[in-house]
Amino acid sequence: MELRDTIRTYRLFSGSYDIVFGPVFHPGRKEAVRVANDRPGQRILEVGVGTGLSLPYFRRDSHVTGIDVSAEMLAKARRRVEREHLAHVDGLYVMDAEHMEFGDNSFDAVLALYVASVVPNPARFAAEMRRVCIPGGTIVLVNHFTSENWALRFMEKRLAHLARHIGFHADFPLNTFLSDSGLAVREIRPSNLFGYWRLLRCINEKPASTFC
Repeated sequence: MELRDTIRTYRLFSGSYDIVFGPVFHPGRKEAVRVANDRPGQRILEVGVGTGLSLPYFRRDSHVTGIDVSAEMLAKARRRVEREHLAHVDGLYVMDAEHMEFGDNSFDAVLALYVASVVPNPARFAAEMRRVCIPGGTIVLVNHFTSENWALRFMEKRLAHLARHIGFHADFPLNTFLSDSGLAVREIRPSNLFGYWRLLRCINEKPASTFC
C-alpha cells in the first residue's frame, strides 16, 4: 500500500466524509477522547485528525495538536475550529504519521482514530506515536481489525487486494499489529456499531523501536 493512495482517497472523500463516516464513528471518537484526555492541562496529539470531528470533545483546558496527510481534510478541520471557537486546539498540520516533525516526548497523550489500517507501515506509525509520547503517557487507538467471525474474515481477505489500492488494509489482524507495534496494551474493548471496531488503551513504555 502506498501513501499516495491514502492521500488520493481522502481527497476524494473530504467533501462527504462527515456525512458518510461521522455518526457511525462518533461513539468511538467520544470514548477515545474521554480515555486519553482525563486530566487538566494535557498536551495531546491526534494523529489523523481528518476533518476535526473529535476536536469538540476534548477538555477546554487541554492543548490539542492535530496532524493529517490530507490538506483537504485539514481545511475542513480548521473551519470547524473557527466556527466552534475551539480555543484548546493549538495547531493543525499537514504531516505524515510515519515521519512526524515533533521532538521526543512532546505529548502527554496520543490518539489515532481509524488510522492504523490506512498507513503504509503500521509498525513505523506506532513507533512514531511512542517516540513523541512521554514515558508512561497514554496512547489510544480505535480501529477495525480482522473479524473473528469466519464469514466476515473471509470477506475481508477477499477484499484485501482491492482495499490496498484505495489506501486501506482490509485484512488487518489484531495480534499481528500488537506484535509489530510494540505497544503495551492495558485494555481492549469493542467500539461503535456491533462492536466491529476495537478501542485499545496503551501505556507508553520507553524506549520506542527505532526505524531508519
